[in-house]
This record gives sequence, structure tokens and C-alpha cells, in this order.
Amino acid sequence: MMPIAPLMIEHRLIERMIALLKAEHQRISEGAEPDSAFIATAVDFLRTYADRCHHGKEEDVLFRDLGKKALADDLKQIMDGLISDHVSARQTVAKLVAAEERRHAGDHGARQGIAECLDSLVKLYPAHIEKEDKRFFVPAMKYFSAEEQDAMLQAFWELDRKIVHEKYQGIVTRCEESGT
Repeated sequence: MMPIAPLMIEHRLIERMIALLKAEHQRISEGAEPDSAFIATAVDFLRTYADRCHHGKEEDVLFRDLGKKALADDLKQIMDGLISDHVSARQTVAKLVAAEERRHAGDHGARQGIAECLDSLVKLYPAHIEKEDKRFFVPAMKYFSAEEQDAMLQAFWELDRKIVHEKYQGIVTRCEESGT
């Protein structure tokens, strides 16, 4: 299996969450109040699965290893744009969290901020995924030997295992610290 296979499989799950974000954005645009439970779930998904797990594999393994290669200028430009997209996604999720916190504190204008963040994410991810799936992943694999690709897959699996433990150790620690 090529290392891009798990990344593309992860894209399909991210696309499903983006469809849910789009539906939530539509509800808010039609006058409904934001669904706090859904937003919390979406933020957790975006931070843990999309960013830490998926983008982590790309940045900490694939992009790192590509950075050691003499890339064609066009592929290097695409990779730089993908990294920029990751930064933008992180910033937008942070703004979404802040807007939701302001809304809970009574700021009625925060509802618009939530809608804007959802709209930004709904626009960013499909274009980002299309760029990776159709213009980046396959050409990038040509820079790696079969052995390097196998090592990359192993690094992906190790990252996945590590994330689960980090997430739940953090949850227990926060509960202990809060006395819950």
C-alpha cells in the first residue's frame, strides 16, 4: 500500500464532517441558534482527527521527508500552499472556539462569527482535499523508493497510536485537575 492511501481514506471522513459543517452553517444562516454540542464535537474532530492525525501525518512525515528531496518547483509550491491551508484551518478553528465562547458569555454578535468560521472551513477543506488528491499525492510518491514508502506507512501507524493515548491521558488529567 502506498502511504497516500490512508491519507485519501481519511479525506473521505473529513469530507463527511465538512458536509455536516455545511448543514450547520445553513441552519444558522436560516436563523437557528448554533448547536453547541455539535460545534464542540466538530472542533474535537477538526483538532484531533483532521489536524493532529491527518495533517500530522502530512506535516510530520510526508512533508518532512519531501523536504529532504530536490522537488520540482511546482510540487514545492503546492506543498507550501498545503501547509498554509493547514495553518489557516487551525486559525479558523481557534476563531470558531473563541466565537462559541463569546456566544456563551452573552455576546449575540458571536453567532455571526460562528457562521463565518463554518463558511471558511466549508470552503477551505474541499479545495484543499482536491489539491492533495488530484495534484499532489501521486506526484509526491515518485520521489520515494518502496522502502521509504513502507517506512512512511509505519510512521503513520505510530502517529495514530500515539494520538489516542495523548488524547485520553489529557482528558483524564483535565478531569483530575478540575475535581470531576
